[in-house]
Amino acid sequence: MSTPKEPQYRKRVGYQAVLLGGFSTLATALLVAGNIATKDDIMARQKEDLLRSLNQVVPTEYYDSDLLDQPLSISNKKGDNLTVYRGLQGMQVNALAWEVVGKGYAGDIRLIMGINSKGEVLGVRVLSHAETPGLGDKIEVAKDDWILGFNEHSLDNTTNQQWRVKKDGGKFDQFSGATITPRAIVAAVHDGLIFFQQHTDELLRPPVINSDDEPLQRASLSE
Repeated sequence: MSTPKEPQYRKRVGYQAVLLGGFSTLATALLVAGNIATKDDIMARQKEDLLRSLNQVVPTEYYDSDLLDQPLSISNKKGDNLTVYRGLQGMQVNALAWEVVGKGYAGDIRLIMGINSKGEVLGVRVLSHAETPGLGDKIEVAKDDWILGFNEHSLDNTTNQQWRVKKDGGKFDQFSGATITPRAIVAAVHDGLIFFQQHTDELLRPPVINSDDEPLQRASLSE
């Protein structure tokens, strides 16, 4: 019994190209459909994660509304946007929280810090990092309480010299065998407080509610 011959058109480059293009188009369509189907769920999870982080650095007594409802978007001279979340009671700004970044041993350390209207630290938490396990990862509150040492500190009760690790003549502990990591975080929190000091009026200004009831306030600030 002879084996049927493969049709010649299947060997043509044009046919193979069309076939490959068809599979690629189908795969792309499936990816797009998947992204559309999961987009809302992903955004909801991201919102939940952000709100969970904010709640760790801004105690509930500082606000009576959703921390995500009335953010302040700030543009600096570099064109970078900084989103500041505000804890409001009525229209009074009682607390603020935003992301700061420190340069750690293994790369950027993303942090979120919360302060009250007096410029006192309410809390600092690590959002992401790539520091050495067993050494630099002590910055995570789940592994060590070191990060809690920033609470209640401000530029008023802690001098510029004290905003360093003890090895550098400052007030904050470093880790045995890992100085770069805590040094980076101390510097990042200090920079965050300086930013607040420089822009206090703008940051504590009550939000502007526009005609569409979208309480997003924008300001152009120089750092």
